[in-house]
Amino acid sequence: PQGDWGRVRGLSGSALAIGVLGLLEAMAMAKAIAARTGQKLDMNQQCLSEGLANTVGSFFQCYPGSGSLTRSAINHQAGGVTQWSGVVSAIAVGATVLLFAPYAYYIPKAALARMLMVSAFRMIDAHKLAYHMRVTKMDAVIVLATAISAVAISVEFCILIGTFVSFLIYLPKAARISMTELVLAKDGMIRERVASDPQCNRILIYSIEGELFFGSSGELESELGKVEEKAAGGVRVVLLRLKYARNLDGVCLDVIERFIQKMTDQKVAVILCGVRGDLLKIIQNVGWEKWLGPQRIFAEGPAVWSSTFQAVDRAYEIIGTDRCPTCPLRTEEPGAVRGWSYMI
Repeated sequence: PQGDWGRVRGLSGSALAIGVLGLLEAMAMAKAIAARTGQKLDMNQQCLSEGLANTVGSFFQCYPGSGSLTRSAINHQAGGVTQWSGVVSAIAVGATVLLFAPYAYYIPKAALARMLMVSAFRMIDAHKLAYHMRVTKMDAVIVLATAISAVAISVEFCILIGTFVSFLIYLPKAARISMTELVLAKDGMIRERVASDPQCNRILIYSIEGELFFGSSGELESELGKVEEKAAGGVRVVLLRLKYARNLDGVCLDVIERFIQKMTDQKVAVILCGVRGDLLKIIQNVGWEKWLGPQRIFAEGPAVWSSTFQAVDRAYEIIGTDRCPTCPLRTEEPGAVRGWSYMI
């Protein structure tokens, strides 16, 4: 092949589409057969083997190879149980093309079409189809979109369309952020706040749960905006527990950074606690430890809630004697739960 960058740019779009479509088709067929046979399916091995086969074949002017919905189904229904069935099938097809091509021309197309229709009909699992139609409305939409596109467009592209619809439905679900307000209860435990709990006017504790990627940045900003409004009534410290915050990316990190900066401008300290190892590494990479200062980031410890209690201790060190009536007091009296007692 010639090293022409213009040709690479011209072919890359189509090559990517062919590669993705072929991979999805092979994975769909593999999952369908594995579900019937009960075999364990290794998707990584499937992707690696197909990629290597196409890479090597490209140097010999081969067509892009993939698992076929029709040929795989016919092979399986004919009794094929191992990878050798595909090898034998390939040899038979090659021999037919090389030795009997003039005679194969006279095979009635109606007979070939009947074989495909019977094979496709046998692939239909009515029980599973009814099951997915009843699970949720979203599952029903995906099934119907895939089925309609198979009839209206093509069998190959219906898989791509079904995957795209699944992605569109899944993305809003994955982008949901849960912000739970926590309190330091009278028994010394940190738990979710209920309506009967007194509201502390100095310290707010929130637990963030969800996937913190670009798709959830808008909801994260909205939730942090509510915390900002609530902190306007004399709050001195905001604790953000990030134990259940997953897959943080640069977009959501920027949202949290702007929130911390706004709180700093309002003389409100923000403390991060429950920070897991992967998240701690990201924070260290962007230099937040130096920016926030000492004892403002508490990594997740071996004991449950350990870093959160350390953060609460640090919060009361920051506010000092400027406490509200609901704030607990540090005490060393015998029998005190976790070293805290209450003014009320």
